[in-house]
Amino acid sequence: MIPLKAIFDVKVFAFLATILTLQACSHPKKVYESSCDDDRTFKQISFKNLVDSFANYDNQYVQVKGKYEQEKDISVLIDDSLVSKGNKRVILVDFSQDCPLFLKATRTGFFDYDANNGQLTPVNNKTIIIRGKINCRNKGHLNAYKGTIEHISYVSL
Repeated sequence: MIPLKAIFDVKVFAFLATILTLQACSHPKKVYESSCDDDRTFKQISFKNLVDSFANYDNQYVQVKGKYEQEKDISVLIDDSLVSKGNKRVILVDFSQDCPLFLKATRTGFFDYDANNGQLTPVNNKTIIIRGKINCRNKGHLNAYKGTIEHISYVSL
């Protein structure tokens, strides 16, 4: 018969080994920042609350989490549960040259093609956290979108 202490020790060891393995597999987040808004305070808000009361946040600086989608001439932030971009629950994303984004602790830019094998930073169809200023007036072509988050100074992948 195997002593209970030996069984307990094996289970504890297996549990700790599993935890360490899972932590080793996790990828560190990539954070791109700009110093252009260091003096700003950002309101952290859910995507749903932002689009439900978008006009209340006009000209305010917010931090929001959503799924980023980018195509040839458009970048948008959507709720993960949405499938269609052409509706009023989608936010345009407008990056500015006045706010260059760099990978934290490096000089690798968010739009640095050389650091990404000639491609944009691989962020399409990924959930990101983004900080920027809300603009209710810029609703895109044919006013198809809720508005714009511009002056982006932070992106966390």
